[in-house]
Amino acid sequence: MVEPPRIEVRSRDALRDWLAANHASSGTVWLVTWRKGSPHHLPWPEIVRELICWGWIDSLPRRLDAERTMLRISPRDPGSAWSGVNKAHVEAARAEGRMTPAGEAAVAAAEGNGMWTFLDDVERLEVPRDLASALGDARPGWDAYPDSVKRGTLEWIKTAKRAPTRSARVAEVVRAASAGERPAPFARR
Repeated sequence: MVEPPRIEVRSRDALRDWLAANHASSGTVWLVTWRKGSPHHLPWPEIVRELICWGWIDSLPRRLDAERTMLRISPRDPGSAWSGVNKAHVEAARAEGRMTPAGEAAVAAAEGNGMWTFLDDVERLEVPRDLASALGDARPGWDAYPDSVKRGTLEWIKTAKRAPTRSARVAEVVRAASAGERPAPFARR
């Protein structure tokens, strides 16, 4: 597998300039940034907010060396769901006049294919019927989870592509809640 190319930025403006020149022609890249303490440090929230302006998204972080880290960034897949946090970033970028036509196109695609609202019930922590029914006596274990674990678990269940996968995930949640543990993907390590 060929590693994506690396680009290095030292400011949000530099990232914006790179995206302006490359957002439509580049695929996945490693964004190299400087660690905290460096005058060139670019905080992760600023990176995410800028990427969203261009219809891009972040994914995998990786250590590069003692002074720098890397973050895998790429054009957003039109089939990926939008979190409430990222939708709030869109609204803030619009208010600041930073959204670009490319970013607006990514939003329009998500609104058109249902991915803009796909996670709304998850964001509200609504327990789906199949999970609620299966929890039964394990419901107190579920209720004890922090909201972040509930949210992640609900998304994990909802994004199952096949019914048997969803059923297995629901069963894992019930098992974990009954045992006073977090579901496998969210277990403390």
